[in-house]
Amino acid sequence: MSTQPPDPPGIRISDADRERAAARLHQALAEGRITVSELEERLTVVYAARYEADLRPPLADLPGAEVAGTPAAALARPDAPPVVLRAGMSTIRRSGQWDVPPRLRLQSAMGSVILDFCDTTIPHQIVDIEVDLGAGSARLLVPDQATANVDNVVASMGTVKSSVPSLQRPGVPHFVVHGRAGMGSVTVRRRYRFAGRNF
Repeated sequence: MSTQPPDPPGIRISDADRERAAARLHQALAEGRITVSELEERLTVVYAARYEADLRPPLADLPGAEVAGTPAAALARPDAPPVVLRAGMSTIRRSGQWDVPPRLRLQSAMGSVILDFCDTTIPHQIVDIEVDLGAGSARLLVPDQATANVDNVVASMGTVKSSVPSLQRPGVPHFVVHGRAGMGSVTVRRRYRFAGRNF
């Protein structure tokens, strides 16, 4: 009598997938959709998850998190269309007080995009930033308490550097950076201050 092997439990998830699911739960708390105790209960499930299917129960009743058939990488991304910044061979800079959208797409062939988030109001718990760089660069200057996840930036010949924590914390902005950096560079860091000047 032969026995059939058990069905595979599904696709294994990464630490980055768990962080994105946790970020969605923190966003739901900020929106008033779940309570602190519910957040704690659901985070316990998320951090114990091993497969994609394990992430479905704690997210199933939240908008924008239809996890059945949805890649885990997309769980925490806002639904609003992105604001596109195209640098070409020039430089695009945002600093001071500026309107930070929930989603940004940065495109640069050989130019540079410098976004300084330190002196403006960030109304979103999560800022989703997609990069599409040829030989260009993207530099993100984030507030002191902010966190950023750059795990899903693919660099073929470029570089990806982040000097800030990747695990989201409640009450502070969290930046989710993804996309590609062909021969370019992506840098996420705090802002430096020297001789009265910021850079």
